[in-house]
Amino acid sequence: MVGGVLASLGFVFSAFARSLLHLYLGLGLLAGSGWALVFAPALGTLSRYFSRRRVLAVGLALTGNGASSLLLAPALQLLLDSFGWRGALLLLGAITLHLTPCGALLLPLALPGDPPAPPRSPLAALGLGLFTRRAFSIFALGTALVGGGYFVPYVHLAPHALDRGLGGYGAALVVAVAAVGDAGARLVCGWLADQGWVPLPRLLAVFGALTGLGLWVVGLVPVVGGEESWGGPLLAAAVAYGLSAGSYAPLVFGVLPGLVGIGGVVQATGLVMMLVSLGGLLGPPLSGFLRDETGDFTTSFLVSGSLILSGSFIYIGLPKALPSCGPASPPATPPPESGELLPPPQAVLLSPGGPRSTLDTTC
Repeated sequence: MVGGVLASLGFVFSAFARSLLHLYLGLGLLAGSGWALVFAPALGTLSRYFSRRRVLAVGLALTGNGASSLLLAPALQLLLDSFGWRGALLLLGAITLHLTPCGALLLPLALPGDPPAPPRSPLAALGLGLFTRRAFSIFALGTALVGGGYFVPYVHLAPHALDRGLGGYGAALVVAVAAVGDAGARLVCGWLADQGWVPLPRLLAVFGALTGLGLWVVGLVPVVGGEESWGGPLLAAAVAYGLSAGSYAPLVFGVLPGLVGIGGVVQATGLVMMLVSLGGLLGPPLSGFLRDETGDFTTSFLVSGSLILSGSFIYIGLPKALPSCGPASPPATPPPESGELLPPPQAVLLSPGGPRSTLDTTC
């Protein structure tokens, strides 16, 4: 709830900016702090609400990103034409304030597997002890590299379309179709992951690699006809990238409970978001620098795709990311449907042989 207020104030203050420094402080520091306080608790709490269909639930929640991109891409262009960038920021601040009542609807749950007492040391409170687990360290390193390229299309896909000869609304259409593919893929991949047919780390590595390859394709699309052109090749490449990136997104957070246990999922989500943000802090400026040096975004997208591919390669070190040489075991039977939404999950979360949570396992 506090994050919603801070993010809204960041947009509102930025609407009255008189210099670039004001935008750094408003959009970067204030709104960025608000997003940090919103995202990790929301995704971490959601992972604790669900057991059997956790990845689908995460994918459904993250569909909001795709839906907002779909709606806001043309809407923001209209707002910019009608009210200018200051009016657009004020309206975005009003929309962002709705995060506060949304946060009021999230209720904390006490689950088996939670620490018996609050952590006393600062390191334990921040969850830094999770880095002592090999699987989480591999996951964190791979995700940080992916974050270096993952956010580049969110910032530079529309300018890339403009460089390729499309007009303002044509560029917005490219962003919109990528968002449609992204949103739809999050739902489909969430359902697929929850079936247990393929281990989550393997899906994570595969769809991460496809995301990097999709970004390469977006960067290599040739110049289109002109401002009146629909940019068919670039639209197709944007859809392909959106499908792969959307499939990757829910897996990042869906795999965490298996790596750290349900009791550490909120801390793990916060740490992962910190690492992703560090990558995202470097990626778009590097992309802009490469564009200034080369004259277009081709090199930018190729470098960004290479970062994503590098992170996906590191995911291969996760347990079950590679097929084993032994006989294939059948998928684990999921908890009964009555235990999907928690509480009361006691009969579902506790293993028959003892009080240890069945979710507090490794991949």
